[in-house]
Order: sequence, then structure tokens, then C-alpha cells
Amino acid sequence: MRNFSVFERFSKAFKDHPSLTRILVVSTISGGGLIAYSEANASYGANGGAVVETGTKKKKVVLLGTGWAGTSFLKNLNNSQYEVQIISPRNYFAFTPLLPSVTCGTVEARSVVEPIRNIGRKNVDTSYLEAECFKIDPASKKVYCRSKQGLSSNGKKEFSVDYDYLVIATGAQSNTFNIPGVEENCHFLKEVEDAQRIRKTVIDSFEKASLPELSDEERKRILHFVVVGGGPTGVEFAAELHDFVTEDLVSLYPRAKGSVRITLLEAADHILTMFDKRITEFAEEKFSRDGIDVKLGSMVTKVNEKDISAKTKGGEVSSIPYGMIVWSTGIGTRPVIKDFMKQIGQGNRRALATDEWLRVEGTDNIYALGDCATINQRKVMEDVSAIFSKADKDKSGTLTLKEFQEAMDDICVRYPQVELYLKSKRMRGIADLLKEAETDDVSKNNIELKIEEFKSALSQVDSQVKFLPATAQVAAQQGAYLAKCFDRMEECEKSPEGPIRMRGEGRHRFRPFRIWKLRGISKTLSQDTTESCALDHKGVGKMELIPYIIRYRHLGQFAPLGGEQTAAQLPGDWVSIGHSSQWLWYSVYASKQVSWRTRVLVVSDWMRRFIFGRDSSSI
Repeated sequence: MRNFSVFERFSKAFKDHPSLTRILVVSTISGGGLIAYSEANASYGANGGAVVETGTKKKKVVLLGTGWAGTSFLKNLNNSQYEVQIISPRNYFAFTPLLPSVTCGTVEARSVVEPIRNIGRKNVDTSYLEAECFKIDPASKKVYCRSKQGLSSNGKKEFSVDYDYLVIATGAQSNTFNIPGVEENCHFLKEVEDAQRIRKTVIDSFEKASLPELSDEERKRILHFVVVGGGPTGVEFAAELHDFVTEDLVSLYPRAKGSVRITLLEAADHILTMFDKRITEFAEEKFSRDGIDVKLGSMVTKVNEKDISAKTKGGEVSSIPYGMIVWSTGIGTRPVIKDFMKQIGQGNRRALATDEWLRVEGTDNIYALGDCATINQRKVMEDVSAIFSKADKDKSGTLTLKEFQEAMDDICVRYPQVELYLKSKRMRGIADLLKEAETDDVSKNNIELKIEEFKSALSQVDSQVKFLPATAQVAAQQGAYLAKCFDRMEECEKSPEGPIRMRGEGRHRFRPFRIWKLRGISKTLSQDTTESCALDHKGVGKMELIPYIIRYRHLGQFAPLGGEQTAAQLPGDWVSIGHSSQWLWYSVYASKQVSWRTRVLVVSDWMRRFIFGRDSSSI
């Protein structure tokens, strides 16, 4: 038998198993490489691999958009019975949380994008068209598109695409509030192209300010950068720009020293209002120390070519000269969505209304997720009579405690506000709920509730109806949820696993989004609270979650504030501010990249910036 040296054995192993090379390289680059590698591939085995072809015609799914929601849906879909047609004006996915870093050269634009053709399962038939959808026709199951390249394959600029299922994930556009001059004179920060334009404008402003025979007043105007909007994007951009100026540009442009100003305009009383008060106060104090002028209670009324008008709450109007404005004040509805909403009777809404399964209300085969849609949570009191009738199994006109408890199980799954109400009132179960409704003899098991008492017990729960924010993590989790629903569509048609239909027969096919179901909870609670949806999180270690995403989980949020300091607000009211949070921000954003290619590029960009500084070229 031939004796192999250690080197020869390793060489043979790598030749026989090429994937070992990737694992070795990844592990060498990052200590957490193997963990991320296994995490990225775990979902491939979740559904037992590819679905075996049955010879039936594949259902055609048209996906509009390649943002967070659309990409998450595409990445998680694992059923070969679908043919997916992607339509989007951009042929890549962009990691938008790093766009403020792109504006100042901290990260390069190509480092935060991944070609959409590289995303998705190999067993799912996907194709891509670089075009923009301008009309949705639900009656004929068609979408009408306009080629970005000017011509389609048959020589026409416009064309139509049929679908069996339509997934709308077009995102949203910047909201100008119809303020005069915003569209013409302001920069936005929604796309990679926006970030590249901002970067070029910043460098061009410094180059222009360095020209000879320029008055001091004009130089100060050119180097006055105004940010409108005190949300996470506006604050992070202002912080990035301040670091770029103080750490890199001032030393390269000596004439600009002392002339650069950064102003942040916010209509509310504070910046970062969606964060904890401690973070808001720290951010305002830090910006004040850094010389960033934060003007609170300032509402923009008009934007001219060289100055911006803002009105305070006291009614005082001031004109502020500027060199560049970045507009970051929220999101608005895209024209194609507005047109579609009018067709289906939702013309007076700001976003597409969907049910708890992300299906557009008034349609059967159209789904919407991400920033373009909002879940229209069904109210308990709208269905209270139907709920009572469904729970009253013996049709006696009253509910026993057992019937009420059994009904509460389905109510908690169907109406998440019940769970939130019990938590907000620190209730452990039905007994507490009935006590608040002032129902007599709640301790007895033979009580019977009339419909008025039932209504009284549930009368306040709708006050806890919550709406999810328009963020990347919401969109990503919705995309993953919808993909799992599509994977199990055929199976759940035969064996529905959702809650009971309160206004119909049978059960819903799937459990609704943003609800959780706790298994084994009765073992952790006292006898008088079993079979209810009581939430005592002291026993969370004994609770078993449903194995696929059915509830939005808020994973926390970050607010980089410059100077290698970041504010982090994580679940459990945990707040951290400072340099340690900055390193947490680095690790989280690196791990959340959509591919190993972008992960390596982003980390290398950060390392390059630490060693060489930011690039100040105007390309």
C-alpha cells in the first residue's frame, strides 16, 4: 500500500472535496467563518431539498422588486414547482443600511451590491428582466412593464408579463410632501446611485471652494451642507460627513478649513425619536460638541437653488444659504402602487393594505410586502359576534369557561392584539381578563358567559393593534415568511394549519405573520391559566416556537453617531452607546451581508479606511 505524506493526503483531500478549500479560506479570513457558512446553508435542508418534479405545469410567480423584501423571498423560496420571473429596474440587491457610508467613501458602492442573478436556490427556475412595472392589471393577471434598456426582445419598449401569483415588493420612494423645489434641488438617499451622486457633489464642493478669487461668503455657502430629517438615515449621514470632513478633507483642502458647516433640520422636538430617550439625548449632545448645528422644530417650506426656507413652530421663517442638501424625511408611495390601489378601491391609503397573510385585500393571488404595503390587522370587535358563535359549540347561547378558553387559543393566533393587551395589563390568563370585565364567579369552572359579557371582556383589546415600521428587517422577515408559505402551499391546501376561520368554515391555510404560537405553555402556568394565551415569560425556557418564521422579531436598531461611536438599542430595553457598540455594529452589518463576496468586500473597505483613510477622488 502506498504511503502518503501529510501534504499529499491534504492535497488529495482538497482535490476530492473542493468545498474544503472554501471553508479553509473563509475560516482563515474570519474566526466566525464556519458559523456563518453553516447558517447560510442550513435553510437548504429545511425542506428536504428540491421538490421532485411531478410533470405538472409550474406556477408562474412574478416578483416585482429586488430590495429587502423581494430578495429575502427569492433567497428563501425552495420549491421547484414555481417558475419565478423577477422584474426590476435594477439588476442587483443593495445593502441600504450602508448607503451613508458609501456617500463618504468609507465603503465602496460595489461592495454593498450583489447581482440578483447570484441570489436564489438552484432548484427554483428563475429569470430576470431589467424593466420597470408601470401598471398592474389584476383582472387579466398581467403586469405591464417598460424596458430600462429602451427595447424589449421583440423590439418594443413596453411589454406585458402574465402571472399566476404576483409578489409586489417595489419598496417606496422619498417623500417630498409636495414642498416646492425639493425634487429639483435636493439629493435623496434611497439608492446606490443617490449615494454616488452625493459623494461626487461633496468632493466637487470642496474643489469649487478651493478656487482662487472666491469670496469668503460664497465659499462658506458652497461648503454648507444641509441635512433635512432627523431619522436614522439623516443622522448617520450627518455623522459620516462630519468624520469625512474632519478626518480626511480638511487636511487636503486647507482653504476650506473654518468654512465647512453641517446643519441638520428636524421638524420634531428631537432627533431619533424612534429610539430610547437616552440615545436621543446623547446624539443631540454629541452633535453639539462636534459642531453639527441641529435645528429642532424647523419645518422646510421651500427650497431654492441656493437657499432653503424653514419655519419654526413660533412661525418665524428663515432663509439658509446652502451648497448641498440631502433630503431624508420618510417614504412615499410609488406611482405604480398608487394606480393599483385606485383599481382595487384603496385609493385613499398611503400604502397597500394586506391581510395578516400578506395578501392584498380584495385579491386572491397578489401579495405585497416591505415598504409598499402595511398589514391591516383585523379588529376583534369587528368579529366578536362571529367569534362567540364559533366558540359556542353546543349552541346554548352562552359560553362555558372551557369553551371560552378554547376560543382564546384561536383568538390569540388570529388577533395578536389580544396577546399584547394581556402583556400590557400584566394579566396571566382568562381569570384576570374576566375580572377586569367585572364578571362574577370567575373562580368557578361552571360559569357561563352571555354575549354581552363576552364583548365586555374583549372590548379593550383592540387598543393594542400595532403597525410594523417600514424597515429593512421587517421587509426581510416578511419575505422569508411568504417564501415558506409558498413552499408549503400545496401541503397546506390539503391540511390547513392556520387558525379557525371566524367568518367561514374550516381553517386558514397558514398561521398569520407576526403571531407566535407557544407549545407546552400549559406546563409552565398554573391550572387556572391553562389553555389560554397567557404570557408568563419566566417560563420561556420551556416554550417551543413554531419552526418557521410566523412572527416579526425586532432584532434591535443602530444609530452610528461618528467618531467610532454608535448607539445600539436591542431587545429587552438594552441600550449601549460608545465604541463597544461601534464594534458590535461592524460585526452585525458584516454578518448580515447577502453573500460572502460582499461580506469580504465590506470588511476590506473598513480595513482600508482604517489604514489609508477615505478616498477623496471625485469618481
